[in-house]
Amino acid sequence: MPALLALLSSVMWGAADFLGGTLARRAHAVAVVAASQSLALVAVLPFALLTGAFSDPTGYLPWALAAGTIGMVSLIAFYAALASGTMGVVAPIAATGVVVPVVLGLLGGDRPHVLQLLGVLAAIAGVVLASGPEIRGVETGQARGGARSLLLALVAAVGFGLVLWLLAKGGRYSVTMTLLTQRSASLVVAVVLLLVVRSVGGLTRRDVPLLAVIGLGDAIANGLYTLASRSSLVSLVAVLGSLYPVVTVLAARFVHGERLRPVQNAGVVSALAGVALIASGGV
Repeated sequence: MPALLALLSSVMWGAADFLGGTLARRAHAVAVVAASQSLALVAVLPFALLTGAFSDPTGYLPWALAAGTIGMVSLIAFYAALASGTMGVVAPIAATGVVVPVVLGLLGGDRPHVLQLLGVLAAIAGVVLASGPEIRGVETGQARGGARSLLLALVAAVGFGLVLWLLAKGGRYSVTMTLLTQRSASLVVAVVLLLVVRSVGGLTRRDVPLLAVIGLGDAIANGLYTLASRSSLVSLVAVLGSLYPVVTVLAARFVHGERLRPVQNAGVVSALAGVALIASGGV
């Protein structure tokens, strides 16, 4: 059951990321994330009230606050990378952030299978292979997004990895309140950033339904993953929850007609294979 929940979270994350990244191509990434996360908060709050979650133990607070702050910055970086770069490259690079909870688990006393360690190496190799053509393209002026999109994707990778670990920690006390607090912290960060950029980023009222789908999709994915982490190894569910690039890459291929170079395809496959190896080592 935890594995299924984690895989479902990947599907939800992948769909939300594709829609968010696509919208961010014509609107400011900060505005897209702020609006979608605000709508998600509106949905989570009534659920928390109806289920009496406010009476849950408050041990989730520091983990959820950190997850919300780091998550907001990471999501903005990710949407900006998706908007300016090639989705089929950006999404798998961001997924390699799963290495973070694995490393934190090692430091905490986890003893992963040798396949997990091979998976980490495969994921890193995937980043190099997928990024190489983009970096060379910067020199010739032909790459979409270039080094900027790669840097943003790497920032998102580290941030997402930390969020996966933080959500698992907070979820031990309360899944609902972890999500609510995370969204609240994200909203505070978003408001501050919006005051800095002083713009709604080209969003209109017609974008509200799409923003609601993006926000709810992300919130549901967070909830499914956090629930899965309560009854299984974080090193396992974190990896399964990080398979979302498959959805993003497929959507980008069919909707935007993106085509990758052979070496980039190899990098994407290597990164995703690394994710799968880490998961198989945790079974």
